[in-house]
Amino acid sequence: MKSLKWKAALTVAITLACLYGVFGLPKSKEDLVANWKKNIRLGLDLRGGSLLVVQVQLQDAFKVEANTQIERLREELGKQSITYQSIDHNDPQSLADAENIAISVRGIPAEKSQLFRNIVAELMPSWVLTPLSSTDYRLALKPTESLSLKEDTVQRAISTIESRINGLGLAEAAVQRRGGAGSEAEILISLPGLDDPARVKNILQTAALLELYEVKDGPFARQEDALAKLGGVLPLNTKLMRSAPRPGDPAGEGWYLVARTPVITGRDLRDARPAQDEYGKWETAFVLSQEAKGRFARFTEANIGNRLAIALDNQIRSAPVIQSRIEDQGRITGAASHQEASDLALVLRAGSLPAGIVYLQEQTVGPSLGADSIRKGLLAAVIGLVVVVAFMLVYYAGAGVNATLALILNGVILIGSLAYLEAVLTLPGIAGIILLIGMAVDSNVLIFERIREEMRAGKATMAAIDTGFSKAFLTIIDTHVATVVSCAFLFMFGTPAIRGFAVTLVIGLVANVFTSVFVSRALFQFEVARQGFNPKLSIGI
Repeated sequence: MKSLKWKAALTVAITLACLYGVFGLPKSKEDLVANWKKNIRLGLDLRGGSLLVVQVQLQDAFKVEANTQIERLREELGKQSITYQSIDHNDPQSLADAENIAISVRGIPAEKSQLFRNIVAELMPSWVLTPLSSTDYRLALKPTESLSLKEDTVQRAISTIESRINGLGLAEAAVQRRGGAGSEAEILISLPGLDDPARVKNILQTAALLELYEVKDGPFARQEDALAKLGGVLPLNTKLMRSAPRPGDPAGEGWYLVARTPVITGRDLRDARPAQDEYGKWETAFVLSQEAKGRFARFTEANIGNRLAIALDNQIRSAPVIQSRIEDQGRITGAASHQEASDLALVLRAGSLPAGIVYLQEQTVGPSLGADSIRKGLLAAVIGLVVVVAFMLVYYAGAGVNATLALILNGVILIGSLAYLEAVLTLPGIAGIILLIGMAVDSNVLIFERIREEMRAGKATMAAIDTGFSKAFLTIIDTHVATVVSCAFLFMFGTPAIRGFAVTLVIGLVANVFTSVFVSRALFQFEVARQGFNPKLSIGI
């Protein structure tokens, strides 16, 4: 009886904890329903929402990598006084051609060829140098490095998209790679409860590449005017950048001559928030990291009276005059509304995408379809439960009550675990629950049949119970482990809906081991202890 007391206390404690996770401490029926809706998170197929499929433009990442290496190579060749005719790269236009990126170097003096080779070997170890002539060379990215760059680009895109979506408060959204051949650069975005994905699409399409440049000259009304003033040749380490046009402000368009290398980039940001200026107009204020703070302070102090260009996605948003030393704060003006300022702050905090994205597919699931799925899924579960319970009560008599109680507790633990883990319940998840009804009963059938065999062999009731559970235990564990391994692969490679099925099934399997082995055995022991001397077991024999 002492053993039964702690077993009963443990079972009751787990049951109450699971019920609390689902319903909390409701004070009314309304609280009960509200807590249920809050704690049981429904997936896209049950709640309704939007599904987006985007493709990462890997060729953009390869071009950025090539441009970065070209700038480094030009700088080093200048330091070593090595002249050249041109350094450029090809322009892959598709994903298939992305890994064929190549850098061409022309006009290297023949007497400097060995020094050039040494520079490339030290500066660009990820590239293979192939001489085309005594003065011309070709650099190609190594296959292993190309594969690594592709993988890193997709993973960074997933991470950035997750940060931006979670910043919108869509914590139940799922972002993952889309499986299947030929879809290595495709990302699947599930947005439960969102029936209008236009804002999300706009946020995801914004690259949010923030850069602050020193302004050398400008503004110019046209690019031709700037080139005419400069004699058709840009000064060393400078470039022309266009300012973003503003509605109703023709003067807002123009061109600026800026330094080639930015003073501050989006990687230097620590935070960004929407704010209002002294006139009540919305803007986005940003704060720099500790490391960038000192660098920016030194730059602004040395350039008081000069302009500083604030560029977003390679377009200058504003070019204010530096009035005094600035340490760690700045602002981007021109937002039309609070939402626009908030969205810009969000994408700045999340970071810039490593490459562009294009939308391949968009689906919207209405809430009425999800409600119909829930209704039919619950109907199937109830019918299956009723039929199974009826069979167990008829075939196993009193022991069937034992199995029914264990089955109900299994469901309570499963739902409570989903609530605590903040897991998302999907339609395949409901299918997993229905499947668990059969698997839970299957475990009880194994145990009951073992007990029957031992009782037919003449063993006493308590000895038959102990032997039956001991012999069935390894079989139950073996089948459950095999199913858990299958669920692990479903979770790793499946879509969000399939992952929901896997999570639900694994939680249910763990709960089933507890209920069918621990709780069911405790119920048998309680029945035997209650009868006292020479107990009888109602198990349908």
